[in-house]
Amino acid sequence: MRIGILGPISWRVPPVHYGGWELVVHHLTEGLVRRGHDVTLFASGDSQTAARLSSVVPEPLSMDPELGQYSRVYESLHMANAFAGAGSFDILHNNLGSYPVAFTQLCPVPMLTTLHGSGAEADSKLIYRRFPAGPYVSISNSERALIPELDYAATVYNGIDESQFSFSREAGEYLLVVGRMSPDKGIHFAIEVARRTNMPLILAGIVPPENKQYFDEQVAPHLNAKIRFVGPVNLEQKSRLYAEAWAFLHLVDYEEAFGLTMVEAMACGCPVIGFKKGSVPEVIADTETGFIVADTDAAVKAVGAVRSIDRSACRSRVANLFSAERMVEGYEAVYRQILGFG
Repeated sequence: MRIGILGPISWRVPPVHYGGWELVVHHLTEGLVRRGHDVTLFASGDSQTAARLSSVVPEPLSMDPELGQYSRVYESLHMANAFAGAGSFDILHNNLGSYPVAFTQLCPVPMLTTLHGSGAEADSKLIYRRFPAGPYVSISNSERALIPELDYAATVYNGIDESQFSFSREAGEYLLVVGRMSPDKGIHFAIEVARRTNMPLILAGIVPPENKQYFDEQVAPHLNAKIRFVGPVNLEQKSRLYAEAWAFLHLVDYEEAFGLTMVEAMACGCPVIGFKKGSVPEVIADTETGFIVADTDAAVKAVGAVRSIDRSACRSRVANLFSAERMVEGYEAVYRQILGFG
């Protein structure tokens, strides 16, 4: 098949540090190329891919303040570039969010849109509800509850290359959070759990500009020798942190569509303790690869029960359900379904 992949341009594909959508797009693109498809990736000019790369912006918008101040302009040019070349594809796969959907009728070939959690955004819902026929892909079954009226072709779980993550059978002695330092990620809940269990906590990730006040007021005052913020981490650093952690805390305070860090943690054998919100019950196998809890009291108890988790079961769950290969196969089947291929 001739496939166009419209990726995000906030970060590089693949991302250097933060960038969940970009990482998924990377694994999808490279997997499709390996399976013999003719793939064009629309992403920032510094992206690394075996596919044909088409760009209108030399660097990611979040990495260059000068480019970032014109983000809406570059995103519009980015979409226009993909639509201009779409006639040479069998299908265009939109991983940019809702705005390309507004131009669905102008696309000369079928366009598939993966929501990536954007169905929770008020402005995105306005567009999606205007064009409910899609077709759309949800990244978890729970994501559909965010906007159930759309025509979903399938649910395709996000996948990772588990070979990039080091597995450890031995648990470390600290708790871990990897992600945005923002209230919806429940960083303050993780700090509470660490303090109540008297365990060290490592916080890794970016501080978005819009969450700086939250970080300054609810995170920074608690930082000390036992509760440390290490900033953004790359793949190698993440892998080491996951592998050496006692448990990964995913105490999110919103209906998260997926949660790729949970999968990364389990790939390293690290059990996950997560609030029962969004996709958490689909990603974690309760009492087998971690614990699904209702509140911080239950999370504190779960920390003490982590030793009962077989760390190899965590790795196996990723290989069976959340591998990049399985994700690529899922999207390939959706493309064939949409195009009427056998």
